[in-house]
Amino acid sequence: MAEGTAISLTPEPLTRERFAPYGDVIEAALGRATAMNAARFERFDDLCKIDMADGGHLAMSVARCRTPTALPLRVDIVERHPLGSQAFVPLQRCRMVIVVAPPGESVEAGDLRAFVTNGKQGFNYHRGTWHMPLIAFEAGQEFLVVDRGGPEPNCEEHALDDVVMLEAV
Repeated sequence: MAEGTAISLTPEPLTRERFAPYGDVIEAALGRATAMNAARFERFDDLCKIDMADGGHLAMSVARCRTPTALPLRVDIVERHPLGSQAFVPLQRCRMVIVVAPPGESVEAGDLRAFVTNGKQGFNYHRGTWHMPLIAFEAGQEFLVVDRGGPEPNCEEHALDDVVMLEAV
């Protein structure tokens, strides 16, 4: 890449088909509903595959945004979780922007893709998928996080060699 140029990423709508190489989209519309609790509720099962290496356990957490992010945003670092998948589900309606690249030992800026949710969707990164750290656009936004817990570190970071700018949606 020539010095002074940057890769520009414009988020595209998040769909199950587009996101399949990186993980799963979590939304009720993607599953077939079954009745529960005397048919007072619809239940949508198996919306994502939770994957974890031996020796870990399922960890469920809540993450709350303390410092909101504005776009455009320079993306300098991506991370991956080699020992397990990682899911994020918004606890209140909010649009989310995510940047991903395929799993692998290395990642290049040109491998990145950006997606924007419809405000109700969550997502689950496959084990090893490179992704930008979580961002939110408003302080106080909360997300249910489902990933692997255990004594081993499960986050590897990679600094990008090229300038990547995540554009506003």
